[in-house]
Order: sequence, then structure tokens, then C-alpha cells
Amino acid sequence: MPNPFCNNTKINTSIRMHLEKELDKYNNIKFAYAIMNKNDPADFTVISNKTEWFSFYTKNNYQVIDPVLMTASSRITPFSWHESIAMNKDTKKNMIFQMAKYYNILDGYTFLLHDHCDNLAVLSIIMDKYCDSSMENTITDHKNDIQMLLLTTHDKFINFYHEEYNEDSINIPQSKTALSNRENEILYWASIGKSYQEIAIILAIKLTTVKYHMGNAVKKLGVNNAKHAIRRGVELKLIRPITPSHNSYPLNNSSDKRASSE
Repeated sequence: MPNPFCNNTKINTSIRMHLEKELDKYNNIKFAYAIMNKNDPADFTVISNKTEWFSFYTKNNYQVIDPVLMTASSRITPFSWHESIAMNKDTKKNMIFQMAKYYNILDGYTFLLHDHCDNLAVLSIIMDKYCDSSMENTITDHKNDIQMLLLTTHDKFINFYHEEYNEDSINIPQSKTALSNRENEILYWASIGKSYQEIAIILAIKLTTVKYHMGNAVKKLGVNNAKHAIRRGVELKLIRPITPSHNSYPLNNSSDKRASSE
């Protein structure tokens, strides 16, 4: 398949229509059903009837900094977006809520599950200015029903992809990760406090090579700089520990000379 992660228009349209039908009893509310690979957040898809916002959202890879998804990744129970904001003190990440208001998204409630393919699936109920004032109470009163809707919808979604491609299309192979081996090495050493110069010595590569791979990691994780990439990699548990090999060099003066001569 051209895109290995759940981007079949026919299947996704069918899922959207199913959700619209099931949620119609709640006065045709807006929703977003999203699936993110927990090992590689770049593998992400969202099905929603709030298309303008989520077109903008996915174009900018906001799933890697979305406080709602970050909260969902560490929970097993539904939550309101009030809780998500309260739990996340990062002003930049909470700016997503401010931007969403331009698309008439004021609040929400998110249901979630962690599936057997190591994906995070969420069903977010979106509240806008057209929602009845009692909508949040309605959602709270029907939490069990909506959680079950997410479970049955996700099961349907997985089965559709299995039948269409005769493979586990959303079970990404274990060898695939968001980061290359070299990017992981550099993020790992940076995460434990090593400078770029020290990393170059440890890995026996040029300083410019360290900076190049760190730049790629920053782009992949959808952040602004190396510091944010390290924090994001830690939050998503993407950074794999490195055991120093015989190719690693001790941090001493002779090593500094070796690195500088490359």
C-alpha cells in the first residue's frame, strides 16, 4: 500500500460515516477519531468531521506536541480538556488550544484506548459555540456508551485494514522507529548531558555530523530545537539506551585531538 499507516480514503470515509451515525443521537456533535503509533508519532491519522482544523493540524504535525495526546498516552480513563491543560505546564503546547479557537473549537472530552499493536487510539468529542450548554453533562452521563463506541469503532477500523490488505497494516514492524540508529545515539548521549563535542568523540564522528543528525531528529519530532527534541524523545520513550562499545572513545585529551583532526 502507498501509505502504510491507515490512509485508505474508502475505509476512513466508512469509519467517519459510522461515527456520524452513532453520534447523531447527541445532536450531531463534532468529533475526532485518531490513531498514533506510540513508537513513531509520525505514523498518525485522524478521521473527523472538523476537517479544516485537522487538515491544518496534521500538516504541522501537531500530534507530537498536542497536550491532549500527551495526556492520553499516560492514562487509561477518559478526561476533559480542562484536565489536559491543568496537567501540562508547557505554554507552547497549550498554545494549540488557543489556535484551535480560531477554528471554533472551545473545549472537548477525550476517550482513549491502548491497543495490541502499540497504538494510541482516541475519540475526542469537540465542543464549539454551537453546542448546547448541557453538552458536557450529556457526555459525562454517557461516558460508558461513548467509550464502548471507541472500542467497537477501533475494532472495526483494524478489521477493515486487515481485510483490505491481508496484513496487519497498523501494526508497524518492531524494527521501525521514529529515529534512525545514529539519531537515537546522538539524542541518547545528549539526554544524559553530553555536549556535541563529547558526542563526536564518543561516536568517533565529526562535530558537523552530530549537528546534522540532531537537526534531522528535531525535524522528525516536530520541535524547534535540540533541547525540545531531547525532551520530546524522553516523553514519548523513543530514545533507546546505548551500551558503549569498543568503538567508543574515552573523554580525554587524546580523544579530543582525534575528533578535531577528522
